Amino acid sequence: MAQFSISLLRNAAYRNPLGLYRCARQIATSPASAEEQQQKQLKLSESCVKRLKEICDERSFLRVTVEGGGCSGFQYKFDIDDRLEEQEDLVFGESAARVVIDKASIEYVGGSTIDFHTELIKSGFRIVNNPKADTGCSCGASFSIKID
Repeated sequence: MAQFSISLLRNAAYRNPLGLYRCARQIATSPASAEEQQQKQLKLSESCVKRLKEICDERSFLRVTVEGGGCSGFQYKFDIDDRLEEQEDLVFGESAARVVIDKASIEYVGGSTIDFHTELIKSGFRIVNNPKADTGCSCGASFSIKID
């Protein structure tokens, strides 16, 4: 698409400067593809929703962030929070089963599923099926990004 858009802009600029403006405006305002929209979403597993309903009230939610660190380069961080930053945060789920992620972090985990798992020695939230992760560490807390 980028190659097509660039050649369209070149042709428009060559023929008519006003055409360049119209062409650029059309490209900039065209709706995102279904795949692009999917990459900006988070899915919540049934176990995640169930656990959030147990530990959150109407005001609180699970905040997910991605930070640099861990043994693979990036790490997931999960916190219970009640402060929403409307300009920066995206909200998924409803009422007492909400997950909030900032716009920068969604770029690293969009299209993933948030799950709650219970094991013999620990339990907690985790990110599964992250289409943007190349590899992860054995503990599942950190990952490296696919580079296209």
